[in-house]
Amino acid sequence: MASETKRILIVEDEEAIANGLRFNFEAEGYDPVVLGDGPSTLAYFEENSHQVDLVVLDLMLPGMSGYEICREIRERDQSVPIIVLSARNLSEDKMHAFDCGTDQYVTKPFALPELLSRVRNLLRRPRAPLVVKHATEIDEFQIQDVHINFKTFEVVCGEETHQLTTMEMQLLRYFIEHEGDVLSRSRILRDVWEQGADVSSRTIDNFVLRLRKYIESDPANPKHLLSVRGTGYRFVANP
Repeated sequence: MASETKRILIVEDEEAIANGLRFNFEAEGYDPVVLGDGPSTLAYFEENSHQVDLVVLDLMLPGMSGYEICREIRERDQSVPIIVLSARNLSEDKMHAFDCGTDQYVTKPFALPELLSRVRNLLRRPRAPLVVKHATEIDEFQIQDVHINFKTFEVVCGEETHQLTTMEMQLLRYFIEHEGDVLSRSRILRDVWEQGADVSSRTIDNFVLRLRKYIESDPANPKHLLSVRGTGYRFVANP
């Protein structure tokens, strides 16, 4: 039983699955709200974002994909936990969902105890723009001519501004807070992603490729986010 009432927004057009999720979330002490399409979901979130504690999101929805919904929610709220629940099981689908800002990805058919465990873990996470597990919090950081704002999730380089997702910014913060350290992929997975998240070492490599596009003048020849062969990565602010 949850210690306090948490509202879970269920975005699912299959009635049997939606009703099953509603029943089990209510049994756990949560307050579930079920919606079946993108426009109604975004309209509800626009009015009630401060009351939504977690989103469970299908990808294949009528009229508007779950990817679009996830992206729209992230533009309004960078911190609300989002779990994608989808029959799509290709790595490309998962990466696209992570690109759009989801926190975790669960494939159908799913094990209910595992889903409930993921929900509990995400709801324990403080509602803040970032979860910092180690060092002193920083709001801004400068890498030569690149300015990083952790409050607005923006990376500014010259006249170009990039809006980062929650996981992109969380990973970038992790590298900055461990400047100079050689960080193995397994350590990054353990420290940055939630336990049990459906991600692999390849996921980290893809995230690093995107971060290099934001902070490197020549992403093909990085000077800040360096690869350490056979191990992982090392961040250097001033090479």
